[in-house]
Amino acid sequence: MLRTILVATTALTVLTTPASAQQRPRDTPPVSSPRQPTAPAILPGRSDQPSAAIRPGQTVRGRLERGDNTLDSGEFVDRYVFQARRGEVFEAALSGTGLDPYLLVRGAGGLSEDNDDDAGSRDSRLRFTVAADGEVTLGATTYQTGETGSYALTLREIGGRGAAREGDPRRDERSASRESIRIGQTVSGALAPGDATLNSGEFVDSWTFDGRRGQRLDIQLGSTAFDPYVAITGPGGFSEFNDDDATRSGSRDSRLQVTLPADGEYVISATSYEPGERGAYRLSVADGEGAGKPPTPPVHPSEQASPGGEIRIGQTIGGALSPGDETLDSGEYFDRYTFTGRRGERVAVELTSAAFDAYTIVRTPSGEQFDNDDGEDGTDSRQQLILPEDGEYVVQVTSYRPGETGSYRFTVEPGRESARQASAPGGRRIFAVMVGVSDYGGTQNDLPFTDEDARKLAEALDEGGALNESSVVLTNAQATVGGVRDAFRRVAAEAGPDDLFLFFFSGHGNQTETPVSGVEPDGRSETLVLRDGEISDTELGDLFGRLNTRLSLLVIDACFSGGFARNVVDRPGVMGLFSSEEDLTSAVASKFRAGGYLSHFLREGMVGGADLDGDRLVTAGELSTWLRRQFRVEVEDVESETQDGQRNYQNLVIDRGGVQVDDVIVRLPAS
Repeated sequence: MLRTILVATTALTVLTTPASAQQRPRDTPPVSSPRQPTAPAILPGRSDQPSAAIRPGQTVRGRLERGDNTLDSGEFVDRYVFQARRGEVFEAALSGTGLDPYLLVRGAGGLSEDNDDDAGSRDSRLRFTVAADGEVTLGATTYQTGETGSYALTLREIGGRGAAREGDPRRDERSASRESIRIGQTVSGALAPGDATLNSGEFVDSWTFDGRRGQRLDIQLGSTAFDPYVAITGPGGFSEFNDDDATRSGSRDSRLQVTLPADGEYVISATSYEPGERGAYRLSVADGEGAGKPPTPPVHPSEQASPGGEIRIGQTIGGALSPGDETLDSGEYFDRYTFTGRRGERVAVELTSAAFDAYTIVRTPSGEQFDNDDGEDGTDSRQQLILPEDGEYVVQVTSYRPGETGSYRFTVEPGRESARQASAPGGRRIFAVMVGVSDYGGTQNDLPFTDEDARKLAEALDEGGALNESSVVLTNAQATVGGVRDAFRRVAAEAGPDDLFLFFFSGHGNQTETPVSGVEPDGRSETLVLRDGEISDTELGDLFGRLNTRLSLLVIDACFSGGFARNVVDRPGVMGLFSSEEDLTSAVASKFRAGGYLSHFLREGMVGGADLDGDRLVTAGELSTWLRRQFRVEVEDVESETQDGQRNYQNLVIDRGGVQVDDVIVRLPAS
């Protein structure tokens, strides 16, 4: 369960980590926990002895014994440090005699990994990717307090995620070949068996070009077949690499914006994130003077570099298709136009011609394509779009048949608000009670960031104009049983049949024994642990039963929270979001500086992340889909456990009850 661990590098840092999982679970209150948790210490653990050095490829042997440094929770610990670069991948293994090994990894950029048991063994093993350049600390410790005995710690480097340089042993030069690429060019290729490989197993293609000192480049690698990873190396040991494009939320494509340090030959490595991945890819190297702009969309394989033309939303342009224009693979002439749009903006793309059968192709900044042949009159083309992202859009003005020519009129005009958006009920008035408890005043072990979960959610909804002024935030000492009951009743009385009521909780959850019944088939009732007591699932169900609102939303980010669904989401208009199943713990999302993953992703989703179709409405279906996607990416491997010590993984629970997919949760402000 929970323990507080001290691992020292240059300065002492108090880190809270799990005893048996790679993410720290929120512990249950001590009264019902099979392992007694340790409350966070005020003073750091004792660390009289300095850290020792370890090199990749080295095995060191040591002994944990009385007189060694200790963690706050009492376990002896030896610390080892080494220097690493961002993106490098390592594996550390810890075995022991007379003790149950436990391995810790800490480093700059939020690197924080822990492991108790390797699969099928009491030994500990961790594979990790370095998050930032600097010192990495390995902690060799034990699962139980006071354990002593001998151990062996091995560190090996298993890959650099495509950032291998000439002479680097991670690069396997067998069958390696290089092709040239020009700045301003887009090329197509494929990763396949027979390509050069990294030592960690990824196929890699290499592309070279001559660069100049100070030149800025925008390098993009995209694929629908695998998770792209791109790297560039050059004179003087220059090396940069990237996995996912940070400018495009949810994208797996890779993007690098770099400034070249010297004249000379540079090598771009097109590879994958996982070993053995294969398939087609698209690599582009663009002049990066506009670095920071949204990525340039991919072009049709048959297109040559073309300056194209720019059109403003609201503008009409006359032109003509004629011999000498660029052509599609299928033989149609086309003219290429670009316009800049914002996510959620409505536009109508219209092409009319008396000379040919009009056809338009629209590509988004991330490469999604929309085609249209016939508008309402049968030969003109008209597309009405809600733009899915910010950035530069490309329109190919072309014809339905190969070789058609003649003049045309092309317009990109503002679109009109849809009838659905204009008439969607609610969304502007959210009456909320938001509770977060970090400081339990000594009655339970404290939790990091859970009070901030409630405050940040309130701030985000208020900034968007959705939060009614009657809403209440209760944190720490304010979050008493009486205080929550009173706030719930007071805010609920203000909310009417056109409004949404939200109850949010981030903190400890608990389970208590209760007679087995149809409502509690496991014989356990779930509770919210507040500063001075607990509120049961039954009581919370009674409180929700008194609401008279269009829609009610219950969000609980706590251990065992899924058990509230049976008691609360049992009536029309109530939707429940729960951070874990009813018999499993929930983890603190330290990597996001949040008390829980659900809290973090809920806040992001309700301020726009979950607006998947860009219509400025976040619906129940969109919020559900958004949360499931984020959990699949970020929480898939987060371990969890029952009160009896059985282990599994943290899984999100969503119960929409009678709430419809298109029911509006929140209406976003106009962009």
